[in-house]
Amino acid sequence: MLTLRDLFPHPIIQGPMAGGASTPALVAAVSNAGGLGSLACGMLSPEAMLDQAWQIRQATDKPFAMNLFVQQTPSPSAEEVQHACDLLQPVWSSLGWDQLPVPSKWCENFDEQFEALLSAAPAVASFTFGILKREQLQRLHEAGMSVIGTATHLAEAQAWQELGADAVCVSGIEAGGHRGTFIGRQEDAKLSTMELLAQVVPQLRIPVIAAGNIVTGEDVTAALAKGAQAVQMGTAFLVTHESGIHPAYKEKLLAATADTTRQTRAITGRFARGLDNQFMQVMATVADQVPAYPVQNALTAAIRAAAGKSNNPEWMSMWCGQGIARAKAMSATELMRDLVKHLTLDKSLKN
Repeated sequence: MLTLRDLFPHPIIQGPMAGGASTPALVAAVSNAGGLGSLACGMLSPEAMLDQAWQIRQATDKPFAMNLFVQQTPSPSAEEVQHACDLLQPVWSSLGWDQLPVPSKWCENFDEQFEALLSAAPAVASFTFGILKREQLQRLHEAGMSVIGTATHLAEAQAWQELGADAVCVSGIEAGGHRGTFIGRQEDAKLSTMELLAQVVPQLRIPVIAAGNIVTGEDVTAALAKGAQAVQMGTAFLVTHESGIHPAYKEKLLAATADTTRQTRAITGRFARGLDNQFMQVMATVADQVPAYPVQNALTAAIRAAAGKSNNPEWMSMWCGQGIARAKAMSATELMRDLVKHLTLDKSLKN
């Protein structure tokens, strides 16, 4: 199996950001610049996965990654769904609705997505929210793909290593959006990115990738100095021109001058970090009662869609990391150029 440096010359991975942020144009731009672009597929249908992989290949001949959520399709009872809708009533009633529309499905079928991933055959397959079965990992390897798992503490990193993953991405508490906790409670995974690196790097034989609060070239250098072989960056790429997030969301991110993020499970049923807004505040007292992801995420989709149509970021999910104030508007190519320039300068100074 190829090493990370064989796959992409610069130790920079564009984080997969579900919900439309990681467009084919963004993925291709990062890969063309010598990093590893990542397509978020957790919320895509198998058909959309294949279509977007095709679009990426029209724009680059370089390696790229595709990311999936490891999850089972839930079967909540009617009573559980009604209770979740009742908890959300302060939100949907403020939009003038008589009731909250219930989606026709809770999430995409993982097994079908996995088959689409095999058909698309990107250079790298990455996974979060859970861990693969051994036979699934073997199928990916047989298809020529490298596999990257996600961890938020040592036990998860060791589980991916024992399974046979080629690398593991450790995600610190500062990271934006959802993290990949799958052993223990999500709220107990509290280590920062640098603390995670100090804990995990000495214990693992496979490459470790750092994620969380990595926005600038200085941040990349610091993570590499702590033993990471690469970094995964999400927030910095969220505000690039190629990012597919809503303009009002992007405007809020670019206006941030300090860390105004916090974690909540109220919007999706899984802890995620984003800009504090009215959605988080209204649901704060019942956040621990909402159903787990993906049920809550599916139930709030209509609310977030309505917020997008009305350009109202107060009812959106504005995921981002604690380093948001350091993120700058530019193209993904320009961001990669700045990051690589810093790494090259830092290397030359050390030599």
